Amino acid sequence: MTTIRILITLALHHNWSIRQLDVSNAFLHGDLPDEVYMKQPPGFIDAQYPGHVCKLHKSLYGLKQSPRQWFQKLTKFLQISGFIFSKADPSLLIYNNGTSRIFVLIYVDDILVTGNNPDIINSLLQKLNSEFQLKQLGDISLFLGIQVTKTSTGYFLSQPHYATKLLQTSGFANCKPARTPMATPNSKCRSPSSPFEDPTLYRKIAGSLQYLSITRPDIAFATNAACQHMQSPTTAHFQSLKRILRYIKGTSKLGMHITKGSLQLKAYVDADWASDQTDWKSISGHCMFLGNNLVSWSVKKQITVAKSSTEAEYRALSAATSEVLWLRRLLAELQLPQKSPTQIFCDNTSAIALANNPVFHARMKHIEIDYHFISGHLQSGAIGISHISSTDQTADILTKPLSEKRFNILHSKLTIRLPDDQFAGDC
Repeated sequence: MTTIRILITLALHHNWSIRQLDVSNAFLHGDLPDEVYMKQPPGFIDAQYPGHVCKLHKSLYGLKQSPRQWFQKLTKFLQISGFIFSKADPSLLIYNNGTSRIFVLIYVDDILVTGNNPDIINSLLQKLNSEFQLKQLGDISLFLGIQVTKTSTGYFLSQPHYATKLLQTSGFANCKPARTPMATPNSKCRSPSSPFEDPTLYRKIAGSLQYLSITRPDIAFATNAACQHMQSPTTAHFQSLKRILRYIKGTSKLGMHITKGSLQLKAYVDADWASDQTDWKSISGHCMFLGNNLVSWSVKKQITVAKSSTEAEYRALSAATSEVLWLRRLLAELQLPQKSPTQIFCDNTSAIALANNPVFHARMKHIEIDYHFISGHLQSGAIGISHISSTDQTADILTKPLSEKRFNILHSKLTIRLPDDQFAGDC
């Protein structure tokens, strides 16, 4: 999904059109190099040889080999046409010939094509159409369930239909809206809650919320917290899940805006130390911006218990550094190299001092790998770490429940808002 957002940003920056393609019966095009046999299908059993089996020459839906064989056949065809695999993302194929640049992004049978040479793109589509049953859907509009709308300022990515369907299937279509996806923690001790009577319903809703967070990073933290209890949810956990649904009820039309501007990468990273009182593990969160456009974010519970807030922040900083390095590689392949160090904004001065201090402190011996990893990339000039006040820390929304005022401030920084007036009535 990060690659999709970056590719849309790149196309918008260069005023390229983004063509959307679909392949009919994609898996049936795959060749089978190994011998695979199947029983004769019901209704087509040979009366003379009822005990015989069928030897397959092509893949069928339901075979474990089908997705891989289809992907190999499609990418082999593209490689013959002059495309090469991206080293950062194997679902992206790149064509470079002189000044011509074409990008093909594949997700099973859904394909995006963009580039600076319409003639080469049209020629490629003709070749694909002659080899496969291709549906040309025109400019990008609905990709992987994400509604992509062209506006006067750029693109608007949203999932209003998916959000509405989720509310209907879960029985919350007429619920009272909430102003935030998660309530601020109560200092009073809570009594143990009884197990929730329908764990399957809980898991279904929580899984659906994960897909909705593709265009809604404002629910990422609350959804992550809900998904940690899918094994044995309680009634209290379901109440928290209902709070997210109530928030979606009042914000179903919100989405992400992608606009023109700077293509400089920057990152915000934060951690909430020992926030989970069940296992005392910390939460890491980071968000990456390409100019003003949010392209990547993450909410994750740390694997081990941090002994201090500095350690928790430093582990979050290490995870953010890994994501930044991957994004820099991807942007370089898209011919958007980052000439200056990517700034990572952190609000913990101790973690910043540790990253820049060549003398390793004895109390931090157990995070030595993270220390050398960050320090090495600081010295190479790939990243730079800057201090930011806690009030301006955008990643704060990804690590903890917030008050309504604080939530709304950070919500606006993530560029999550209503669609432009020109098509607000259509969403």
